[in-house]
Amino acid sequence: MTSTAAVRPYRPADAQALDDICVRTAHNGRDSRPVYADPAVLPAIFAAPYVHLDPDLAFVLDDGQGRAVGYILGTADTARFAEEFRAKWLPRVADRYPAPDAAPGSPDEVMAQLLHDPERMIVPELAGYPAHLHIDLLPDWQGHGHGRELMRTFWRALRERGVPAVHLVMATANTPARAFYDRMGFHVVEAAGLDPADVICLGRTTQDTGRT
Repeated sequence: MTSTAAVRPYRPADAQALDDICVRTAHNGRDSRPVYADPAVLPAIFAAPYVHLDPDLAFVLDDGQGRAVGYILGTADTARFAEEFRAKWLPRVADRYPAPDAAPGSPDEVMAQLLHDPERMIVPELAGYPAHLHIDLLPDWQGHGHGRELMRTFWRALRERGVPAVHLVMATANTPARAFYDRMGFHVVEAAGLDPADVICLGRTTQDTGRT
């Protein structure tokens, strides 16, 4: 890894790299390719719509040679994002990933169901945390402080927009990520209707105390 790695704003030329990062980290922080028949469904939900709908809130970790090796993506207004996801993003990908006709029977169908239900993002208990985020780093770039730098960059961008707090929803099984979020000052936000055995909601202020 080069010592000149740095966080910078997303550029359209980064799109393919972001999709790749998402695929290689989406299964509880591990490579999703052994799990999904078409793992491209994952960035279609968790990466590409963010750079399409909210590119100004997308930041990447550049390896120093122009290649994105990590990212933080999100939105300042989850309710607005869910509306635009349905109206502007879903029509672009719905034919490739059709909604399952019955209860999902495979990991791919579980993800397709999520894709077709952007309203799932609107959780009443998270109304006080209007922004949300996704952050991923390739394994070789984890544990070196880059995640902290990405977080602080995102918080600053939210503060500049007057957004007081941010949330994320994560797989409960992803214990290394949970340890990172705890260090970053996130706390559990209890949400009815979500099974804590599967996913948990975490939230925090966008203020940077300097202690994280």
